[in-house]
Amino acid sequence: MLTNPVIESMLNRKSVRKYSDQKPTDEVIETVVRAGQQAPFASQLCSLLLSRKKAPFGAPLWFTFCVDMHRMELIMAKRGWTVVANDLSMLLFGIQDAALMAENMVIAAESLGMGSCFLGMTPYRAGRIQKQYNLPKRVFPLVELVMGYPAEEFPTRPRYPLEFTLFEDKYPELTDAMTENAMRVMDEGYLAQGYYRKQKAKIKLEVNREETFTYGDYSWTEHISRKWGQWLSDPKELLDQMEKCGFAIKTKG
Repeated sequence: MLTNPVIESMLNRKSVRKYSDQKPTDEVIETVVRAGQQAPFASQLCSLLLSRKKAPFGAPLWFTFCVDMHRMELIMAKRGWTVVANDLSMLLFGIQDAALMAENMVIAAESLGMGSCFLGMTPYRAGRIQKQYNLPKRVFPLVELVMGYPAEEFPTRPRYPLEFTLFEDKYPELTDAMTENAMRVMDEGYLAQGYYRKQKAKIKLEVNREETFTYGDYSWTEHISRKWGQWLSDPKELLDQMEKCGFAIKTKG
């Protein structure tokens, strides 16, 4: 496999949950954000919030990436246009813009010796974030990213084998052997690092299933199965948060 400093930085990335007291300078922050802005975009439907107050894991920087239709509507009004595109489409395009910007910032931060960690439940706190930052309607907080200089060192986390990720020309039939191999790669990798044992992060069973796992065999595939096999069955909570921010996901008529 080829390598260079950019690729090395990307392959060494991991979610950092412990930060030093060193604070990034304004120049560092500007550099990271400008790198984020140069990501590909559909319509620049992403704006960025920053707090330097107490952030999770002791990080000095706390970013929130927002899908931002408010700015676009101001620009379109100057041209005598109004938005007729449906909110679901605009949210999806905005999610693309925000995701690409966020990843550019992560890579830029890594190249400057910093680490970061995404906070993925942001959409379910959208109403609170709206009040905290006095957001106008049509701005939806999508994902948060804490960032700073790491105060811990650990190996990168496992990923699926390439055969379970890259499908050329057509989506293959994923055999039992391929699936089991991918599960083994993920589970053995996390177990070797003692990831869930160290964090005491076993998800409790909330359904009628007998607990048979210990930290000796509880790993990623069981953890992620318990997440999506028990939580978030009703989209109403998320749709309510979107509506609070001025986005209505519904069909006409």
